[in-house]
Amino acid sequence: MTVTASPTTSSCCEEYAGLSRRGLFRGAALLGATATFGSAVVTTSASPASAYGAPARGTLVLLSLRGAADGLNIVVPHGDENYYKARPRIAVPKDTLLERDDTFGLHPGLKALQPLWRAGKLAAIHATGMPAPNRSHFFAMEEIEDADPGSSARTGWLNRFLGLDSNTSSLQGMHVGGGVPPTSLYGPHQVMSTRGASAVKLAGDDEYAVNDGRRRSLQKLWGRDMSLLGRNVRSSFAAIDAFSPVLEVAEGPRNGAAYPRSDLGTALGEVARILRGNVGVEAVTVDQGDWDMHTDMGNMQWGRMKANVTELGDAIAAFFTDLGPLAEDVTLVTLSEFGRRVKENSSWGTDHGYGNVMFVAGAGVKGGQYYGRWPGLQNADDADLVVTTDYRSVLSEVLRRRFDTTSSAVFPGFQPETVGFMR
Repeated sequence: MTVTASPTTSSCCEEYAGLSRRGLFRGAALLGATATFGSAVVTTSASPASAYGAPARGTLVLLSLRGAADGLNIVVPHGDENYYKARPRIAVPKDTLLERDDTFGLHPGLKALQPLWRAGKLAAIHATGMPAPNRSHFFAMEEIEDADPGSSARTGWLNRFLGLDSNTSSLQGMHVGGGVPPTSLYGPHQVMSTRGASAVKLAGDDEYAVNDGRRRSLQKLWGRDMSLLGRNVRSSFAAIDAFSPVLEVAEGPRNGAAYPRSDLGTALGEVARILRGNVGVEAVTVDQGDWDMHTDMGNMQWGRMKANVTELGDAIAAFFTDLGPLAEDVTLVTLSEFGRRVKENSSWGTDHGYGNVMFVAGAGVKGGQYYGRWPGLQNADDADLVVTTDYRSVLSEVLRRRFDTTSSAVFPGFQPETVGFMR
């Protein structure tokens, strides 16, 4: 029997809807001075001038699942009887799951990721999250991306990571897909935000700008200005020039890759093009939303969960296919601000919870298996998936193995445990 339901006007909470309407502008004023050229934004502070040309040590792609993804329906704990008791309508049937072991299986929407899984290039770590529950989208995003509890410093963990390298290029850190950089990239190290490679250009520098007049006029206006904004303008010129090899890379995917026609598919396609340009990018952030499914999550016949999971799997698979040999230098990590309650609600959805699942794919991954300590589920109205692996341990292992970076400088005061998913 096929079960259907009529969608409601909104499936997310008012807080997340407000964040989405504002375009996640939270903290934009904290970025210091910015200069916008075309649709690219370069952020800066009183840090030294950028240097370009140093090769990347590798690339970390952080894919944020905005809105708090339901990890229990993405990597399903079919071996835990309470899962099916708590979710009589929205649970993913065991016989539809992919890559099952005794405890877990992948949502069937992730079918495109099976080649990566079977090649040992994709791993899942369950029951991950912050050390303490935080069910506010706004504050959880800030906390999980700042990753320095109790500190008043406005510096994200990726910005601290980038600051450890002697290369100070603003092309080292990028947010692709539009909007301001996320909290993880906030800080003194210069970064760039752009909706795509072709948007990295000087606004007004087109066929009507005779003899490079647009650039010459801006240089005359700001060339000797020693203010923060003046330095930022000059740094932005340098960043645009250094980015030029990317614009010589042909648009479109390679190796037969087919991205979904979505914001995530478009963004990851742009990331692949940027990495082909070899301009020293080491950290890229990309977003996928909206995962805040209080209503109309649905089941295997209908609902937004199935669509979101399928988009996620198809986009990641296309990205690594598109990269070809470059994939040997790229590691992708998924992260969401928190998970969902174990028990479904009366509106075919789930409410804000605690523990979640993370995926790690690509270079250095010991994949094809599930990691983490499973705490078990409770079938109760207020039950959460308990966190047994701090998300910083997952990120620390990637940084340590791929970039030879100790976690103490990136996650101050935190002692990571070894999860074991990286070579």
